[in-house]
Amino acid sequence: MNAPLPTPPLSALESLHLSNSYARLPAAFHTRLPPAPLPAPHLIAASEDAASLIGLAPQEAARAEFVELFAGNRLLPGAEPLAAVYSGHQFGSWSGQLGDGRAHLLGEVDTPHGPLELQLKGAGPTPYSRFSDGRAVLRSSIREFLCSEAMAALGVPTTRALCVIGSPLPVQRESTESAAVVTRIAPSFVRFGTFEHFSADDDVQHLRLLADYVIDRFRPHLRDSARPYDALLADIAQRTGDLVAHWQAIGFMHGVMNTDNMSALGLTLDYGPFAFMDSFDAGRICNHSDTWGRYAFRAQPRIAQWNLYVLADALGPLIGHPDQTRALVDDHFQPAFDTRFAALMRQRLGFATAQRGDDDFIGATLGLLQLQRVDYTRFFRTLSALPGRVAREQRGSTDAPLRDLFVDREACDAWLLGWRARLAGEGSVDALRQPAMLATNPCYVLRNWMAESAIRRARDGDFDEVRALLDCLRRPFDERPQYAHYAAPPPDWADGLTVSCSS
Repeated sequence: MNAPLPTPPLSALESLHLSNSYARLPAAFHTRLPPAPLPAPHLIAASEDAASLIGLAPQEAARAEFVELFAGNRLLPGAEPLAAVYSGHQFGSWSGQLGDGRAHLLGEVDTPHGPLELQLKGAGPTPYSRFSDGRAVLRSSIREFLCSEAMAALGVPTTRALCVIGSPLPVQRESTESAAVVTRIAPSFVRFGTFEHFSADDDVQHLRLLADYVIDRFRPHLRDSARPYDALLADIAQRTGDLVAHWQAIGFMHGVMNTDNMSALGLTLDYGPFAFMDSFDAGRICNHSDTWGRYAFRAQPRIAQWNLYVLADALGPLIGHPDQTRALVDDHFQPAFDTRFAALMRQRLGFATAQRGDDDFIGATLGLLQLQRVDYTRFFRTLSALPGRVAREQRGSTDAPLRDLFVDREACDAWLLGWRARLAGEGSVDALRQPAMLATNPCYVLRNWMAESAIRRARDGDFDEVRALLDCLRRPFDERPQYAHYAAPPPDWADGLTVSCSS
């Protein structure tokens, strides 16, 4: 297999001269190897928002060199491609060594906001592929690309996606599919499982080196702490609590919260069998492979805390007694989750202040949505336009858009009375509240049927819907007539859609 050829400087692309701090770590952390060239690559879509993060103008994606570079067929100047090793717990069981089985870290770009790593996902086999082909398929690549950018636009901490490149190369999964490569962007792809890898081998030297790398490169203020490793675990616990609160508030299901899919920087990482909530069901399982519902929507906070306990145990040699490490998790995860979730839900409900009884009201609201199976996104978006005060005789017509989402309209009426009373209690002003709610409650989220529709067309060589979805989801709070169908109820054919870990 021929290695990609180094590329000479290419106009604006020459600004992407890379370095690779992770390559400076010892060989125990990674294996250096080039990506495998992708035959006949073609651009499916590129995100101008992600491109701007690394200083690229939108028109650069139209260049043939852009496709070659981000297919893995050529290397950017300074690239030192490698696959990182890590281990992890998958579905609650220890899986031992894992690693980047189909990902190549090229290096990082210096930006005004700090260095950002570029990683090709689906760029060929590595020593960690475990007999797999190292490729990603078109459907999963489109889903990850779109959701990475959609989550960023929603304000959820996440890795980003620069582009998705397709190829006619056949890839065998449940059936024969075509290959694709996603270029992912993040400050770092270090995972809980990276720490587990060295801890499992009692390799305290490399465990300490990894912790020092994360602190010094990404959390340098922690170095001033009396106990920097304690502070690192506390920081990860706090950021993870904040992250999962965002997931729960927006109605996002990750689907496969294995410890190797959890970011040490508190980012949403590894979009596999994810889903956004349609009709609200706290017990929803979005991953067809999750037979026992370990990663059901309501379980996500509990699983995140469990994963943090695993991380705490891995960091134990640097911190001390297991009770001490788990106490750090308890002291920082749950308060961060509770505080952020309450704040986000108050925003979604239009409450400008925190008041006693809010937690009960939020819980009762979710209970009502569960009982009535109300569409989660449409409920909050529709609520955003309702007035805080309305005459009794006008309530039926004024509230009709929200009432029509309920089977039991009287239950909706009763809830609205409580909501309006809560608004009146803080002197809410519609002219201020309604725009704030419309800027908080999205009109569009990446529902499974939307991604599936775009994927079906992409399989036939039509990428227009992928690009339309990207345009729609990068401005999820702006209602635009051309995208009205994306805000409508899911079509009947979407009821049987399932997503598994296969990609």
